[in-house]
Amino acid sequence: MGKQQDVGEPDHQSGSDTTAHRPIGGGADARLALAQDPTTPQMTLIDLASDPSPVVRKAVAARADAPAQALRPLTRDHDRQVREAVARNPSTSLANLMRLVKDADRWVRWAVAANPACDESIRRVMSEASDKELRGLLAESRELEPELAAKLTDDVSPEVRERLATHTHDPDVITTLLADRTARVRKGVARNPRTTAEQRSALAADPVVDVRVALVRAVELGEADLARLVDDRAVQVRLAMATSEVVPSHIRQTLTRDSDEMVASAARDFRPGSGTSSAVRAPRIAHRPSAAGAGRRGGAS
Repeated sequence: MGKQQDVGEPDHQSGSDTTAHRPIGGGADARLALAQDPTTPQMTLIDLASDPSPVVRKAVAARADAPAQALRPLTRDHDRQVREAVARNPSTSLANLMRLVKDADRWVRWAVAANPACDESIRRVMSEASDKELRGLLAESRELEPELAAKLTDDVSPEVRERLATHTHDPDVITTLLADRTARVRKGVARNPRTTAEQRSALAADPVVDVRVALVRAVELGEADLARLVDDRAVQVRLAMATSEVVPSHIRQTLTRDSDEMVASAARDFRPGSGTSSAVRAPRIAHRPSAAGAGRRGGAS
């Protein structure tokens, strides 16, 4: 089903199965089953969007085939989980997503960031939001426009810049963040598999230990860089090399003779696939851990 238009026009699909009104009756369970039934007519879904049960309204909000007339009022629903379901729905109109990305509840705002229907206008609003996590989710987006990515390189939050550094595909952004004065941002660059050999050499010489540690755990390095790092002054770097999945076996063999027994032992005991390597994770898509847990933490931020 394609994206719904945010208009008040009636559904124009042909056939009584789509437009016929199905009487609503029974308890909440029956109405929930009706809301989840793929054969339920759209006019009935519109009625169910005002159901007294938030569970039923949430079921309507999550349907990709829900008509715009049903989704629009649900963007203002007093139950945040209902609004969150609309925010995740790929059929939600841009006008409704624009409303939800400004929602008072953080989980609703974050859900918009995961919606594939977001366009540049929504991402632009996200880039200007006071919500740091929302900007961080934007920084991890593969669809991020070069202009917005460049804007985020100057974000006031080092965490946002770090997440951008880790996930960006933009070579100009990588170059800019490589020179960032905050070590955690350069650490993000070190974990980015799209860095060049020259950039990796620069990171291998970074004065901050954590940056070099992140580098040897995340990406393959040239022999010259490996030769320098295998004798790194920091035990943490050599230990990271000893347990990294991307370090070649001949380097690990050298580390079995390291002067630090912890490093030497780690190199000798290393087994591929042991899970000790630090891989770049996929972008974090904000999901509420649980309804109960989220309720304890509160909705707005």
